[in-house]
Amino acid sequence: MTVLDELSGFEFEDVMEDVFRNLGYENVRQAQKVGDEGRDIIMEETVDGERCSVVVECKHTGTVGRPVVQKLHSAVATHTFDGKKRGIVVTTGRFTSPAQEYARELRDNSDPHPIDLIDGTDLRAIAEEVGLDLYNGRIEILCEETLRPYDPARSVDAPIVDAVRDVENLDPGEIPEPRTHAVFRPVVRIRAAVDAVFETTVGVVHRVDERDTFLVHADRDGPEIPESDVQQLVTSNFHQRIELDEDEFETTFDEMTVRRFGQTETEYKEWAVERLQDRHTATVSYTGDNNVTYTKTCEPNQSDISVQSITPVYLPRLRGVFEMGSYAYPYEYYTAGPSRETIEDGIHRCVQCESADDDTYTYCENCGSINCSDHTKTERLEGEPVCTGCAVTERFFLRTKYFYSEQNREQFRAEYEQMPIHEKAMENPPLLAGVVLAVLVVVGFLLVNAGVI
Repeated sequence: MTVLDELSGFEFEDVMEDVFRNLGYENVRQAQKVGDEGRDIIMEETVDGERCSVVVECKHTGTVGRPVVQKLHSAVATHTFDGKKRGIVVTTGRFTSPAQEYARELRDNSDPHPIDLIDGTDLRAIAEEVGLDLYNGRIEILCEETLRPYDPARSVDAPIVDAVRDVENLDPGEIPEPRTHAVFRPVVRIRAAVDAVFETTVGVVHRVDERDTFLVHADRDGPEIPESDVQQLVTSNFHQRIELDEDEFETTFDEMTVRRFGQTETEYKEWAVERLQDRHTATVSYTGDNNVTYTKTCEPNQSDISVQSITPVYLPRLRGVFEMGSYAYPYEYYTAGPSRETIEDGIHRCVQCESADDDTYTYCENCGSINCSDHTKTERLEGEPVCTGCAVTERFFLRTKYFYSEQNREQFRAEYEQMPIHEKAMENPPLLAGVVLAVLVVVGFLLVNAGVI
């Protein structure tokens, strides 16, 4: 027995709502459960530029006979819609010969309300076609599209090379090839409409007529709204989706992970409806017929909210790491081709104090560290940058000097011993300037007291 056969009648309707939405139908919604009107799902399509309403009857049963098809035909005929109308009966089982014959007669006679039949075999093929699979009692979202994990006009390492260009004393061409891990994170784009009218005895006091589009992280931790920058990255590049070719990407990246969608489309739909109910709930004030002011909380019903589309896609999250000397530098970001949103920048971060808000970062060739301006000094003997973390220090003429090594310090110490006093004094310009200024002040004071000036 398949998982599909094990679903309840209501679960089967949820599944079919997902299937039809993925097939491209619009305004897909379940009919209100008021009696048995012979329709479970109502949706719309555009045929040759004309809107058409489609009424669906879902039958979770082994055999569907002619009376079910006849009943749906009547329901379609009486369904209120300004345009063409047709019906679909879908079942997990099969249709009897009389049922098939009745549907065929409607077609042959060009009936204005034709009925299509979808049996269990058709249903499985359609579900596979639109990327829905039967998995442990759930209709799992299967997605074959992703945003571009890198700019095809450049190398995979281009974002890291770009980041390194800002670091002083470090040639991007000298960094070793980064090791890159690509995680394809599932997201869904949800489009919905809210159409709600709130009335009292005085008439309409509030109305909601809104179209909403929002993005949701869709992995197993549950639905989560991304930060605005990530939403902008995805929505701006959503039309540039490409096939998720795992074979190709496995050779492109050192590691690759494709996460599975955490919930079914029905669960995302229910989550979206609840969120939209909260978003569009408002408290309004109005004056009654007795001139008394009242307040009313206007919360849309679930029937006022139509989830029009749930589109899955993968959002690539790349993490590249390269090593220089004793240090490893990570750079992690969401990407969509040439566009990206940085998550972690270990390149523009001082290894000494973890500062990430400095204007200038400098590479120390001596130990391989990248440091902020407060932790970058000039090596006295060679005149190149050196960090305070690895430098050997000694005070000369009361000022600290920085050296690559003990050997460099010893070499400079020997040179210092041979310097005349004025050259030694130049090792501490601020002190020398202060001494000269003090001498001039004293001399000037003496000359004034002596009456010379």
